Amino acid sequence: MISSLVDYTDGKITILTLQIPQMHCSSCIWLLENLYKLNNGIVYSRVDFPQKKLNLKYLNDKTSLKQIAELLDSLGYEPMFNLEAIEKSTRNKYNKKLYYKIGIAGFAFGNIMLFSFPEYLGLDKIIDPLFRSFFGYLNLIISLPVFFYCSSDYFISAYKGIKNRIINIDFPLSLGILVIFLRSAFEILSHTGAGYSDSMTGLVFFLLIGKLFQNKTYDSLNFERSYKSYFPLSVTVMKAAKETTIPLSKLKIGNRMIIRNGELIPADSILFRGEANIDYSFATGESIPVNKVLGEVIYAGGRQYGPTIELEVIKNVSQSYLTQLWNSNAFVKQKKNSISEISNIFGKYFTYAILIVALVSTAIWMNINPSEALNVFAAVLIVACPCALALSMPFTLGNMMRIFGKNKFYIKNTAVLEKLSKINTIVFDKTGTITLNGISEIEFIGSDLNNFECSLVKSLARNSTHPLSRAIYQYLNDYKDYNISDFREISGHGISGSILNNSVKLGSSNFMSGEIKLTDNKEKQNSSEVFLSINEDIKGYFSLKNSYREGLKELIGKLSQKYELHLLSGDNENEKELLKDFFNDSNNLHFNQAPENKLDYIKALQLSGKKVLMIGDGLNDAGALKQSDVGISISEDINSFSPMCDAILDSDMLIRLHEFIVLSSKSMIIIIMSFIFSLLYNIAGLSLAVKGLLTPINAAILMPVSSISVVLFCVIATNFIAKRKKFSIKN
Repeated sequence: MISSLVDYTDGKITILTLQIPQMHCSSCIWLLENLYKLNNGIVYSRVDFPQKKLNLKYLNDKTSLKQIAELLDSLGYEPMFNLEAIEKSTRNKYNKKLYYKIGIAGFAFGNIMLFSFPEYLGLDKIIDPLFRSFFGYLNLIISLPVFFYCSSDYFISAYKGIKNRIINIDFPLSLGILVIFLRSAFEILSHTGAGYSDSMTGLVFFLLIGKLFQNKTYDSLNFERSYKSYFPLSVTVMKAAKETTIPLSKLKIGNRMIIRNGELIPADSILFRGEANIDYSFATGESIPVNKVLGEVIYAGGRQYGPTIELEVIKNVSQSYLTQLWNSNAFVKQKKNSISEISNIFGKYFTYAILIVALVSTAIWMNINPSEALNVFAAVLIVACPCALALSMPFTLGNMMRIFGKNKFYIKNTAVLEKLSKINTIVFDKTGTITLNGISEIEFIGSDLNNFECSLVKSLARNSTHPLSRAIYQYLNDYKDYNISDFREISGHGISGSILNNSVKLGSSNFMSGEIKLTDNKEKQNSSEVFLSINEDIKGYFSLKNSYREGLKELIGKLSQKYELHLLSGDNENEKELLKDFFNDSNNLHFNQAPENKLDYIKALQLSGKKVLMIGDGLNDAGALKQSDVGISISEDINSFSPMCDAILDSDMLIRLHEFIVLSSKSMIIIIMSFIFSLLYNIAGLSLAVKGLLTPINAAILMPVSSISVVLFCVIATNFIAKRKKFSIKN
């Protein structure tokens, strides 16, 4: 059973996703993302607030799934494991329970108001004392189910928080309900007053109604990135003994996948053919390849390093799981001061501040009008709401992520959008980034190759995902394929392998062993060269003329008005003159750059105070993508994006990069506006409550209204600015 619940396990660590329907505020987020402080076996935990999900990673020798479930339950967050059938039934069960509580609270509130009608009209003095006592007792009895059942979630959450030395947002709400109930019970039983049973039941009723509306609002604004809409990746499968490429959404159980060197494994599979050397750093953070034998299970998220392998799919693609792996701590860049951190700090201390305000206000009112002190105390505790501040960021950036994804720009997490809005320098890779993949014009220059030698070259090129290797493979598509051994790919240099006892190499001139003696009078302008050697004999080189992406010149023209632009390429300088027409400053064009050179170049820019956006294909520039403030990997029709990147941009949408950056900047403005709106609400609400102008019932109505209004403002505003830029916003 456990094996069907976990996303990944290797006996040492386990990664899984839990459904937590009880989370509802910034305190919940802070607490759930700090579980490692309460259980040292938990490595990390991350909340997806709109989806009410918790992704966590734990060490098997220090804790277990049972202990984690018990910890969550003790905190008031009973976990629902993320199986589709369970998730659906538990959500229905949770909603049904909420409806029952709303019904009971509404019934009690209505009847207590009816029984208290003479008091509202000031007629209670002329009513027989026996009837007054009778209706007082009746109101108290009717309010008992509301106090003990309908408001139980607030009390349980507050108690479990205190038990674990944490004061959450439910604590002041519980305190307000408790004070009103005890005061009402005292007045009714001592015959000193009519009590506040109507206020208590009305308060709980409106709190539950607000929770229902919040849940409905969050459900309708679903930003979940499903495998059908996320990652513009395809996978190669065998059909009718031929290789063909299909989208991940069409990958099914039983399909045979072809996975090349460096490619991601998108679904749990069984090794069917080849030598598997799997890097699970995506899941574990440790880049130690694991050898797999035929018939062994290989988990989704692993990456093959070695020759091409064939896998049989045994589990459907879970793109949300791939998203979680992409967000693994191993690939998260060091955080700096940001709006999100300010929001988290505010939410953490908000509850303490409200308790102080409530106590001070009550003390003042005890001297002014003791009978009003209770209402002031309860109203202050209830009306204050940090949820709007906590929700403005996930809903603004979450909706913008959805819009970006709808337009084929796929962001790792919301923090990337914040960083993207601050960049001032952009660095482009060349091959596979600003150039088109595929064959435009290719020829072999050197000694003539026979059919067998062409088959050797094709067999070697088949194992690489590099754009030049793929072009050569397509160019030699009609020749035979042979099995390969001792395959190696050195990023930025070339590939090698042994095929039928023949040593074959493809790559740069520096990668070749032996002296290159070639004479060529052909024009080499605007071309890339891939040298070939067979058994240490250099046969010549493939000349590949590049085609640049349509609209590239216009894009660079827009970006150069605000950003400093650079180009890094591993190729030679044959295309330098042409690229001068694209980039105004030729001093920022650098060629013959190895991966380590690109990384050092990004570091140097950052040391000079630049906020760097790096755009590459994720192959020879993984280090530079990771080092940059924001790294974007350009995706074609292959399953080889880099885990080091922060975003994946479909190649067809590169020409709209400038507009994406503008939208990220406007998103931050919307967040600031929503912060101001939320702050003004809290100041106004607390001012009214402290002055005694707000009843607990009114406060209970205003609290959820503030959250919903902020959420709607964020979503409507982001949709509006995206639509003005002519982006698609519909699901």
